[in-house]
Amino acid sequence: MKYFQVMNTVCSNLGVSFNKEKYYKFMKYKEILKLWNNKINLTAIVEDEDIIKKHFVDCIEIFKFSPMKNVSNIIDIGTGAGFPGIPIKIIDESKKITLLDSLNKRINFLNQVILDLKLEGISCIHGRAEDFSKKVEYREKFDAAVSRAVANLTVLSEFCIPYVKTGGYFIAMKGPAVEDEIKESKNAINILGGKVEDIVKVENDNLDHNLVIIKKIRRTSKTYPRKPGIVAKKPLK
Repeated sequence: MKYFQVMNTVCSNLGVSFNKEKYYKFMKYKEILKLWNNKINLTAIVEDEDIIKKHFVDCIEIFKFSPMKNVSNIIDIGTGAGFPGIPIKIIDESKKITLLDSLNKRINFLNQVILDLKLEGISCIHGRAEDFSKKVEYREKFDAAVSRAVANLTVLSEFCIPYVKTGGYFIAMKGPAVEDEIKESKNAINILGGKVEDIVKVENDNLDHNLVIIKKIRRTSKTYPRKPGIVAKKPLK
């Protein structure tokens, strides 16, 4: 129970519930992450306390955007080791979560975490974001898209906004230097049917992060996303 109080305090401050069952799931997740990280590159953060604070707590902080408590169907684009999708699911098991990643080794890891933690209402997709948002069963079907990926916001918006229903949200978890990135991406976000609604500052153990909140205000043109490879090579202006 070494880190229980740390996580419980964060959740209490955010207005989300936390208990021993959720704590043990996070601890099991941590151990699976460390074990698999010896075989495939999942994270450079390997110390227990750092995993708790820089991964788990950082992901839970997405609930600082209060509408997150009410959304029910979420897709995590470029989820990697399951961040933030799996922590969101552990905190609120009622949410339906889809994890998308382009590397099959990571999908195998995620499926193992889901199995070992006995999580329900969560599934994985192996593929590129540009491909699956063209499919009718995924396009504009989610209340929210989330991403903790490191891509530029212009690129990330073209990956993520097509998945979101009109009236829903794309939440980009970004570092401290977001102002210039937001300025550069505003036109692209508008083209894709979105609008920057808010920037929520998150301060966690000396980490200065931001939640960039983009609201989907109209449907995305079928032109977007463009073909794989083009989005990153030729970002929207």
